[in-house]
Amino acid sequence: ADLFDGIVMAEQRFHGEGYQEGLAEGRHAGMAEGRRYGALHGARMGSEIGCYLGFALTWHCLLQKCTDKKNSRKIKALDSLIGMIQKFPYEDPTYDKLQEDLEKIRGKFKQVCSMLNIQSDFRIGNERSSLTF
Repeated sequence: ADLFDGIVMAEQRFHGEGYQEGLAEGRHAGMAEGRRYGALHGARMGSEIGCYLGFALTWHCLLQKCTDKKNSRKIKALDSLIGMIQKFPYEDPTYDKLQEDLEKIRGKFKQVCSMLNIQSDFRIGNERSSLTF
């Protein structure tokens, strides 16, 4: 009877072993894919925010020379954008308001572009990221 039990139960045993091997392989592949995905999207986000910061700092320097009332509003908006970017939690991928804060930065960037009469269009493509005016 024990001989037949081994034969009858072989399918169930092999099914269980295959499941465990597949589960382990899936976890390993999932971790690797997750790392690649995170690195790619983190790099895109960093490129976008870096572009915003470079834009804001450049315009801030350009507008420092003119001290009329219109430019003081623009400079305040640029200061606000720069402050938002500097407070952005780059090092904490588990920050629960990451997307919300990024959307606020994008909104402030569009507001600044509007104040400067510049059309904003940030594109991330395969060849490289760019800000076109």
